[in-house]
Amino acid sequence: MHPELIKLEKTFKPSILTKIADPWLLQYPIELWMKRDDLLHPVISGNKWRKLKYILDHALSLGVDTLISMGGAYSNHLHALAYVGKVLGLKTIGLVRGERPETLTPTLLDMKAWGMELRFVSRSDYRLLRQYKNWHDLPDLEPRQYWLPEGGAQPLALKGIAELVGEIAISYDTICVPCGTGTTLAGIVDAASEQTSVLGFAALKNAGFLMAEVEAMLSHPRNNWQINLDYHFGGFAKNNAELSAFIEDFELKTTLPLEPVYTGKMMYAIYDLIKKDYFKPGQRIIAVHTGGLQGKRG
Repeated sequence: MHPELIKLEKTFKPSILTKIADPWLLQYPIELWMKRDDLLHPVISGNKWRKLKYILDHALSLGVDTLISMGGAYSNHLHALAYVGKVLGLKTIGLVRGERPETLTPTLLDMKAWGMELRFVSRSDYRLLRQYKNWHDLPDLEPRQYWLPEGGAQPLALKGIAELVGEIAISYDTICVPCGTGTTLAGIVDAASEQTSVLGFAALKNAGFLMAEVEAMLSHPRNNWQINLDYHFGGFAKNNAELSAFIEDFELKTTLPLEPVYTGKMMYAIYDLIKKDYFKPGQRIIAVHTGGLQGKRG
């Protein structure tokens, strides 16, 4: 590991495992736990650091001076990348989906303050960027520049996600995770026991394509995983009164923070499936909190 990354990781806090103490759950014969990856770091939290860790190590080993990636106006990935670029002394360029808004989002303002160059691209051009998967694939990439695909969806990201699984010191039957690009899900599937059920929850609408994306990232075929497509609440970063009320009630009863883009939707889904007796009696379920609490703003 590059010395600068070792130095950075020493500032991180442990990701604890906590049993969810919601009185509502007592009526059901299951245990629900949360892997608190949101506690890792106030900015580079959750799966953002897990995915970036070994990608950054590779980039630094090549002697690059610029990191380039893509994301939306509320992107947790770009937000984390901008911050880590500032800490490591690397230039960062963010290719942001859509036209430049009249008022920058809090996320974009942070990224700009941390030195990221923001380049706004049309939605059609943004879709084309998704075809560039490897660090050197982006056309017109200059020497010492390094390309990260959307969400950091590279094979090296799975190595960092595997460490999350290795930290879970109790036995469990099912592990749940929200899905954007499916990279975190793929890393968990790769690292988890074949006897463990891995359940992803799509945060975006019409996300059936994620099945093929995840399969392509796996080091070997597995049949112990699936993606639930039913709890997107209208699309990526979409919200409604029902989801907001659930998050407010959950936080009040458990003191555990949620955001409405990823982990909030997943927890709503898990509660709904528990209510519908989806999980077998006696199961222990672990929900991964993927951080991104900055997404609560705006």
